[in-house]
Amino acid sequence: MAQQTKGNSKVTEYRKPLNINIGMIIFAVILLYVIYSVFRYATARHVVGYEVRQGSLSANRVYEGLALRSEEIAPSEYAGHINYYSKEKDRLGTGSLACTVDESGEVREAMTSADADGTVFTDSQLSQIRGDIVSFAQSFDPSRFSTVYSFKDELASTVQKITGNTILNDISTMNTGGSIHYCYTPNTGYIVYSIDGYEGRTFDTLTKADFDSTSYQRTTLDNNALVSIGDPAYKLETAEDWSIAIMLRSEAEAKALDELGVIRIRFLKNQLESWATITTRQDSDGQFYANLALTNSMITFCTDRFIDIELIQSGTKGLKIPKTALVDDDFFIVPGDFITFGTGGQEIVLRRTVNEAGERSTEAVRVDPYGTDEDGNYYLDQSSLRAGDTLVKLDSEATYTIGSTKKLTGVYNINKGFSEFRQVNVLSENEEYAIVKPDSMYGLREYDYIVLDAAAMTPDEFIYE
Repeated sequence: MAQQTKGNSKVTEYRKPLNINIGMIIFAVILLYVIYSVFRYATARHVVGYEVRQGSLSANRVYEGLALRSEEIAPSEYAGHINYYSKEKDRLGTGSLACTVDESGEVREAMTSADADGTVFTDSQLSQIRGDIVSFAQSFDPSRFSTVYSFKDELASTVQKITGNTILNDISTMNTGGSIHYCYTPNTGYIVYSIDGYEGRTFDTLTKADFDSTSYQRTTLDNNALVSIGDPAYKLETAEDWSIAIMLRSEAEAKALDELGVIRIRFLKNQLESWATITTRQDSDGQFYANLALTNSMITFCTDRFIDIELIQSGTKGLKIPKTALVDDDFFIVPGDFITFGTGGQEIVLRRTVNEAGERSTEAVRVDPYGTDEDGNYYLDQSSLRAGDTLVKLDSEATYTIGSTKKLTGVYNINKGFSEFRQVNVLSENEEYAIVKPDSMYGLREYDYIVLDAAAMTPDEFIYE
């Protein structure tokens, strides 16, 4: 039998060669493009545009105002127990009895004795007090609970007047031996039985700290209290004219009120309304204030120092833009005489240059004005000019050295695909939006597109790179 030859048992796997075709290439290109696009979108800065449209703001705002009046504190000329005979807020004429000062204490003993035997009030007086209480209860509104405190003070003042006049009628029968001194008013005014340290303050001397109502302290001048010579006896408010000072939130708000001149205000305490004339000022710290001068309602608030008021204004109309679109930038101030026009009406300036040989010449530099002021000066950006450059007036030897700057408020206009600074004049504003003047020469017009978030852009930056 023939011997069978044993074959090789090792098997080698056959690998099919990779065939790269046009389909695979196209797929790979598309995949890479998608990956790149997703990465670029994830890492790119997204610029959101905003279309400028006409609009208005609700301009009514609530403030805590500071009342300023013509006030005189009358010092006591005697030492002893002081007693009052007028209701607080009563208007007293010159030479009227304001109070008595009892050195011996006999009036105090008489009042204590009257309280003990219940003979202070007559039936008619008690009936008057009951009537006041019933009248208040019938008109009470729970949403205005602060009126309870006002009524409490008025009722206490009424009781004080009744008690004082009852005792005053009995003083003549007392054998006081001259220990009771009568004090009369030096001027005409409303009598007030409290002091707070704001007497004599004027609008021009107010500071930000004066508006801190949390630290406000008022000292009540109590009936039958013991006083020394020179202590405050009472206070007279001697003029019907008074004012309310308020602290403003911005320069734009101050300018808007200045332009109004007169405004209607609402007192939140009782919802009464009145007209006031406006003056504003800025202190050394940059804080703005407004003074609202009034010619009525003084007696209603003559015991109040801090008064909540609402300014009632019709909504200011103009171009309405988000406040996030506002940006501040510094611009060179150049007199208008140094601005001339080149080819096509483009604004240019003539800048002096010096070559290596020391020879002087001038070059025309294209500039883009961003606004003007009332004196005819132009605001130019700092991209084409530098501080220290010398400008030459056309057909003249006059020169101007660039250096002065001013901060302008504006927005970034993106109508042309890149960010252009445009100055805006803010007429009014609230927490979210500002109303700006429309159609200014270097400003905005309705339907312009601006950058919603100005902090995300820089001047002359393309948005579609």
